[in-house]
Amino acid sequence: MEVNLPEGQQQELADGSSAQDLSRKLKKKLNGSPLAAKINGDLKDLTTELKNGDEVQILTFADQEGKEIFWHSSAHVLAQAVKRLFPDAKPTIGPAIEEGFYYDFADLNISESDFPKIEEEALKIIKQRTQPKRIDYSSQEEALDVFKDNPFKVEMINQLEEGLSAYQHDEFVDLCRGPHIPHAGLIQAFKIMKTSGAYWRADAEKEQLTRVYAVAYPDKKMLSKYLNFLEEAKRRDHRVIGKQLGLYSFHQEAPGMPFYHPHGMIVWEELMKYWDECHQEMEYVKIKTPIMLTQELWENSGHWDNYRENIYITEIDDRAYAIKPMNCPGGMLYYKENQYSYRQFPMRVAEIGLVHRHELSGALSGLFRVRCFHQDDAHIFMLPEHVQKEIQGVLSLAERMYAMFGLEYHLELSTRPEKSIGTDEQWETATDGLRNALESGGYDYVLNEGDGAFYGPKIDLHIKDAIGRSWQCGTIQLDMMMPDRFDLTYIAEDGSKQRPIMIHRTIFGSLERYFGVLVEHFAGKFPMWLSPVQVRVLAISDNHAQYAERVALKFKEAGLRVQTDLSSESVSKKVRQAQLDQVNYILVVGDKEVQDDTVTVRAANKVLGAKAVDDVVAALLDEYQTRSPRRSQI
Repeated sequence: MEVNLPEGQQQELADGSSAQDLSRKLKKKLNGSPLAAKINGDLKDLTTELKNGDEVQILTFADQEGKEIFWHSSAHVLAQAVKRLFPDAKPTIGPAIEEGFYYDFADLNISESDFPKIEEEALKIIKQRTQPKRIDYSSQEEALDVFKDNPFKVEMINQLEEGLSAYQHDEFVDLCRGPHIPHAGLIQAFKIMKTSGAYWRADAEKEQLTRVYAVAYPDKKMLSKYLNFLEEAKRRDHRVIGKQLGLYSFHQEAPGMPFYHPHGMIVWEELMKYWDECHQEMEYVKIKTPIMLTQELWENSGHWDNYRENIYITEIDDRAYAIKPMNCPGGMLYYKENQYSYRQFPMRVAEIGLVHRHELSGALSGLFRVRCFHQDDAHIFMLPEHVQKEIQGVLSLAERMYAMFGLEYHLELSTRPEKSIGTDEQWETATDGLRNALESGGYDYVLNEGDGAFYGPKIDLHIKDAIGRSWQCGTIQLDMMMPDRFDLTYIAEDGSKQRPIMIHRTIFGSLERYFGVLVEHFAGKFPMWLSPVQVRVLAISDNHAQYAERVALKFKEAGLRVQTDLSSESVSKKVRQAQLDQVNYILVVGDKEVQDDTVTVRAANKVLGAKAVDDVVAALLDEYQTRSPRRSQI
């Protein structure tokens, strides 16, 4: 028989061959050990028998789906090890996550001191190279009998009418749809990372569980690399750096609502200045809408029915109001203030709007997950023939703005979710509009099924920071429903009233998250144009204080952010403090500098030597005004 491989290739196999047989034939072409197979779009164990004409892809750890199968299989090993050591524990679910996996247990109370013995037991299971055995149950009754002592598995079984299956590792049996890796011996590195509390079904009204997080890899070097990555990420933690540099703070009196300090406001305002310049060049206008609007508005927009659990609600004069979780309904009211002609399109309207969304307290994380944040929203109103060009214009703007910070990015096209508004025809038209704009523009993208907004499909922009982490920031949403709900119209060329098409879009997304990403991306060492303190002048002794202040005044008059350090500390301590404060340029002045009207310049831990003051001012001013990412060549 013959099966079809990715990229249009074919492979001859003997009748009755399995995916495992195919993997042996392709061994030299695979990027790692074979873990599972994707057969006609479905994920299967390697033991699955193939048929003539099947479309087959052998998955390894290099494939995202291969990673997820590897990690889920490792979660079963974790659960088996926990059950051996803590027989009363009740396993619930153990999914793969972005990096590794977790398993939730009821009736389990452990701490970090228990991690080594759980790891040791897991390694015993791994060394046995246990092969998972798939069990398909013929009925709910059969499955219920096996898991009758675990109420969580019983609940899951009762919600499934077909496809009931489990996998067995020695004495351990777990409800699972699979597939699994061929044997546990493929796991060469296994480490428990942390434990936390969780709720069954993520519902605070249900049972509290113990969640155990772990990672596993097919190579010990991968684990070492990951642990090094975590150390680097810890060193870049924006919560720690933000406190050290006096950028922002967080307080229990306002959970999830950051306080910005003077240095943080400098960074914020520089970001906004750059944002304004870019948008003015693209002919956007700016508006500002209220932070609180009536319940009726949110019912009309669809948020009241589809997003209510995330909305803060209050009552004034016996009338319900919502603190806005989104800017768009206010933008619709702005549009309705006037009647527009087709000649005025496309019309690009931007708003830096403060929004509030209720996030669970356990999900809050510095600037990355907050309850109030600013969105750099814009709504572009247009004709159908403008769609492709406007979407590509937003993508071009995003590319320009991310490049300023040295950020790469990738695109994901997210389609209709289960909970949504609008007709099938509207969704199909909107999705095709986004897809055509991407493909005609030559943009690579990943299809993300079912992850669109409830009112429209979207293109998500995921940026990659200096250590390779991905962050979802910008988004482009094509909306043909909101104009309909708010009865937005324009006068067409033939004099009739027509509905405009509208794009929602953000570039930075949440400014708070983007700020946090930049802090970690630069590890607090901002390029000069963003830096709160660009220059610090250090006087060697009190005799040089007056000259240091005169030098500092020149930089200040030029529009640069400068400080002086006239303290009695040694020069080495002053330099060290300036470095810890991430000052871009450290200028030291002593007898020789006073005599020659110069400063000795230090930057990026290097001494650049004595330079004329006016030359340094001119060079640094040019670096600032051009937003150069590189240190000035003075």
